[in-house]
Amino acid sequence: MCFSCERRFTTYERVEEAAPMVVKKDNRREPYERNKVIAGVVKACEKRPVSMEAIEQLTGRIEAAVAERGGKEVPSSFIGSAVMNELHRLDQVAYVRFASVYRSFKDIEEFMRELEELIQRRKQDPDLTQLPAKKGEPTS
Repeated sequence: MCFSCERRFTTYERVEEAAPMVVKKDNRREPYERNKVIAGVVKACEKRPVSMEAIEQLTGRIEAAVAERGGKEVPSSFIGSAVMNELHRLDQVAYVRFASVYRSFKDIEEFMRELEELIQRRKQDPDLTQLPAKKGEPTS
């Protein structure tokens, strides 16, 4: 409790580990940054009923998937796929927004195919909570 402003603050503790290097599509390497994942998810969830707490939890699950994978390097595609899997479960509009940027659709037809696949999966299983993982991608 801050005595000057009378507000209560909460702190969160995490084990600090050496962050893996993220291998980008062009083979550049940069340190993993939690805030980059959060920023991408926040952008996808803009004007959606998704709390920051849910975004923090989603980011924690992605970090756990990266940690479970092990190693000092992780492909950016692994992180991107993990974000898509998590967003698909959290908010399907945010999922489509993220997918449209992450997958860099070439044209509207490619984008529409992704939407049609999403609609088909929902029709087949309204309780669907996860996308099928591609080889080498997280299944979270």
